[in-house]
Amino acid sequence: MTKKRKRQEDFQKVKFKVGKKKPKLENATDTTFKTKAIQIPEQLKEDGVLPTQNRKLNIKDLLSQMHHYSPGVKHNALLGLKELLSQYPFVIDAHLSSIISEVAAVFTDKDSSVRGAAVHLLQFLASKIRAEQIAPFFPLVSAHLSSAMTHISEGIQEDSLKVLDVLLEAYPALLTDRSIILLKNFVELISHQQLSKRLKSRDKLSWMLSVNPNRRVTSQQWRLNVLTRLKKFLQAVVDGSSDTEDEGLQEQKDNSHSVRNPICISWKLHANNQQPIQLFESGGLRPKINSSFRLRSLTSVMDSAEKGLSSAENLKGFIEIIIPLLIECWIEASPAQSAPILGNLLESESQQLMQQVLSIIHLLWKLTKRHDETYKMELWLRMNYLVDFKHHFMRHFPYSLQDTVKHKKKDPCKSNRNCMKSSNNIDHLLLNLTLCDIMVSLASASTLQTDSGWLDMIRKFVTDTLQDGSKLNSKQVNRLLGVTWRLMQIQQNKATEPLIKAVYTLYQQRNLLFPVRTLLLKFFSRVYQKEDLRTQRIRSRSKVLSRWLAGLPQQLALLGLRNPELSNQLIDIIHSAASRSNKELLQSLQATAARIYDPLEGTLVLLPAEAQRRLVQLVYFLPCLPASLLACLSRCCIMGRMSSDLAATLIGILHMRSSFAGWKCQVQDNSVSDVDYFSFLFSTLIGFSREELTSLQGIRGKPHISQTQLSPIRLYLTDLDQFLHHWAVTEVICHSLSTIPSQSQCFDILQTGICKYLVGLVVIPDSTAGSVLCAINKLLDQACIISENLHRFLASCCYSLLYFLLTIDREDAEHLQKRDMLWRSCISALALLPRLLRLMLQSLQVSRICREELPVVAQLLRLLMQHGQLRSHMITNEFLVQQIIKDIMTLKSGEVQEQWLTDLHYCFNIYLASHPQTPGPINTVY
Repeated sequence: MTKKRKRQEDFQKVKFKVGKKKPKLENATDTTFKTKAIQIPEQLKEDGVLPTQNRKLNIKDLLSQMHHYSPGVKHNALLGLKELLSQYPFVIDAHLSSIISEVAAVFTDKDSSVRGAAVHLLQFLASKIRAEQIAPFFPLVSAHLSSAMTHISEGIQEDSLKVLDVLLEAYPALLTDRSIILLKNFVELISHQQLSKRLKSRDKLSWMLSVNPNRRVTSQQWRLNVLTRLKKFLQAVVDGSSDTEDEGLQEQKDNSHSVRNPICISWKLHANNQQPIQLFESGGLRPKINSSFRLRSLTSVMDSAEKGLSSAENLKGFIEIIIPLLIECWIEASPAQSAPILGNLLESESQQLMQQVLSIIHLLWKLTKRHDETYKMELWLRMNYLVDFKHHFMRHFPYSLQDTVKHKKKDPCKSNRNCMKSSNNIDHLLLNLTLCDIMVSLASASTLQTDSGWLDMIRKFVTDTLQDGSKLNSKQVNRLLGVTWRLMQIQQNKATEPLIKAVYTLYQQRNLLFPVRTLLLKFFSRVYQKEDLRTQRIRSRSKVLSRWLAGLPQQLALLGLRNPELSNQLIDIIHSAASRSNKELLQSLQATAARIYDPLEGTLVLLPAEAQRRLVQLVYFLPCLPASLLACLSRCCIMGRMSSDLAATLIGILHMRSSFAGWKCQVQDNSVSDVDYFSFLFSTLIGFSREELTSLQGIRGKPHISQTQLSPIRLYLTDLDQFLHHWAVTEVICHSLSTIPSQSQCFDILQTGICKYLVGLVVIPDSTAGSVLCAINKLLDQACIISENLHRFLASCCYSLLYFLLTIDREDAEHLQKRDMLWRSCISALALLPRLLRLMLQSLQVSRICREELPVVAQLLRLLMQHGQLRSHMITNEFLVQQIIKDIMTLKSGEVQEQWLTDLHYCFNIYLASHPQTPGPINTVY
């Protein structure tokens, strides 16, 4: 038993209690480990937070579906892209390259629904993507567009035109950079190449119109669609050219004459020979330098293909290809082919095709005028195409539209043969005008006799249209005036009079649209400038043109503020003709000046500041300046309805027109008399009319009146804006008065005016009182003799002004700004006129005033004693000052002495009682 138990103890099994963990063995392996996460926020964000559309597809999913073989999947992907990008526009910038490349790739997809969805998505993207953003990817878009335009499938070709419409609307400049490739694509859409029968080699290929019976539309309708886009493309090329010109009234490049540009010179800078006027040979914004040398442009080092239509060779090559095709299109749509019995009546579709043909030729003609050798280009065009144009284009001229729509109601335009728009929105007049513009550009003065036949047809059509042109729109008038201008350039002077008369007939029509009126004004202005450039020997003044010029001032007076832009144009033309001393215009301007410069309802006070400046400059050119007109101009200066700077300009112009300007040559007789000139200066100096001063006499009490018991004059307190304007004008008036040679006589005139119109008034505006003192200070010298009445009036004005300045409330910010200017005027007058100071001190009878005014009188005396300029005069009047102080002490006897009285005694003892030496000027703080 004992041995058995011992054996069992050696291998005894350990018993574990329930609920206790098993202890770890000594040789157990530790299998625990620790990990740390690597966080990449951008990757996690892209994978987890990428926006999705309703089908839970993100941008990557949708772009990957664009490569699917099923058209339905690609169509849904395009729709999903539009939905996603409209909800989350920021996705476009992050995936712009992928979106552009995938959308452009489906331009040539076989399924029409996919291509339609691609066009809609491209139209949406064009509104969201700027040109500078898409520019790096545009070569890829253009390549896919060219592939679609030259594709063998008719449906893809048709949809490529829709893509072209979107790109022309959104990115015309980027599209026209690849003009050579796209122009060839346009040609291939309507024609095919054919080996010329006259040439055995393949050096020169001819093009002929192609007919495809498999298209959904007729051949004529297809050509119309293509030519419409070609016209838009060429228009974008023309608009993107650096030298932009007006479509109708474009400036013809004439070597014989150049338009003179006016030079704007400010007379203030050159009034007294302070700075010489330097004139240059070529002025204006774009000067033309007469030189036989020309700098090479950067485009000259480019390849001809890169230049596009800016190269004369490329332009000629394209014209040689497209013009024969356009003539074939014209022949198919011409009246002789469609319905011989209709004559020159056109159906709607034929008219549209013919309009596009002429518009393309017209744009090509405009491009030819952008090149340096314009004359050679015009000769080349005339030699190659004039015969065909006369035979085909002018054969049934003028053309009209055959209205095939049955109207239920009577059309009011039907009776008018120049009705501009028919029921289907077709402008047949523009067709005729475009044809006229093309044909007239091929004529010149040297070929006038040869081309007289068809030129007479165009001249008659233009004249009849102008005379019956009350319903013309601006686009038609622009083209019409362009043809008229060209006809006038290639004809003699006498032959142009009927054309000018026809334009003037249209100009006299009432209720013309503003763009139409503007075009007519530009036309007449150009005709007048052209006549003015001619020498006196060959100049033949048009009677119609003279009548038009004479009516401009009256139109300006009647127009007023109803149309400021039109008024500005009238003012510019009037100014140009007045500077050239046009007799008829100056006479009309003189007769209308009173209405233009009326201070209440005249054109001058109604128009904006820039137009006012031009009208003020016109005063210089008026033949005569009567007293009534000067009175109106004076009121315009002081009413504040034009700026003080402009009023200063007007005063300076009148000074230059007067006999005091110091001209070395004789001034125009009776332009402005000396009496009227002085009346103008005095009225403007006073700042108020006689009626206004009379009405002020009945005003009483605050806040408009400042009144003191020691002065018979009460001050009317003007508004700050009115005061500042009047003061600025006063400084200019004083300068003009100081330039008059005889200062004593000028002072006598001023003294007479003050005594006649101001002395005796009870209420005077503060600005008027200050202006009178300012003028006296400016003109006063030793030879001037001042009357007693003027002395007493000025003394009363000084005390009233000083009392007003000392009683201004510190919170009254408006009147505080007047203080410095009025204070300087009063002190200067008291320093220049010792008697004026004595009279003012004598008027300070303190026994007549209330106790509230005593501190003001004491403060005034203290400031006068402290002022350096008045020190000697105050010492001279020491007895008067001492007597005033005694009277104040008498009134204040028996009362506690206040601080202001103590200060007054101190100043008197310091400055007057001891008679110190006169120190320098002291800046007085009041």
